[in-house]
Amino acid sequence: MRMKPIASILAALMCGAAIAAAAARPTDKLLLIYLDESVPDAFGDWIEVKESGPVVTPEIPEVLKKIYDEWLSRTYVNRNGNRIMLSMAWGDDQRGERQAHRPEICYPAQGFTLETLRDEALPTRFGEIAVRRLTTNMGPRHEPVTYWLIMAGTIVQNDFDRRMVQARLIQSRLIPDGLLFRVSSIDRDDAHAFKMQQQFVADMMSAVGPGVRARVSGLKAAST
Repeated sequence: MRMKPIASILAALMCGAAIAAAAARPTDKLLLIYLDESVPDAFGDWIEVKESGPVVTPEIPEVLKKIYDEWLSRTYVNRNGNRIMLSMAWGDDQRGERQAHRPEICYPAQGFTLETLRDEALPTRFGEIAVRRLTTNMGPRHEPVTYWLIMAGTIVQNDFDRRMVQARLIQSRLIPDGLLFRVSSIDRDDAHAFKMQQQFVADMMSAVGPGVRARVSGLKAAST
């Protein structure tokens, strides 16, 4: 006879725990960012140019549509003829299979050889961006790459960073969005390529508004 009250109490506790867990699950998504409207087609010494032929990229269009909600691919050139390829992709949900694919995985998957990989800090007048730099090859094409992944306004460089962002968002019930920002160039001189990429990023961060800058890089305000 005494077992019924105990069973009822246990059932109530289990039900309460299930409700609390469900309440803690993220349910709200961050606002969509329109990349094509957010990034100017000319800034600093750079201007967008239209490629006459197909551009070789590590992304597969079908995969892009499954993972991301917005993506942007452009080529810019400066007065000295230096060309920078810009690729940005944003998804409103970074959980499970919709997590962004990092270039060190995408490039080899499309036939590129990954030569070097290192983490560095890219300076801008608004602060430094934690970036990852890699060099890739496919036949005669040598392509140095600079990229970063930002999740819910925070740069994430590894799985630990990702889990920390997810844990922080549980309290606010926000679903973590993600934006992959990548610049690359066809250049046999790695030092020159990375210098041009750094200049391009710095010029772009100065050209966009503070709201866009925060969404695409995590940089909040000008340094003093």
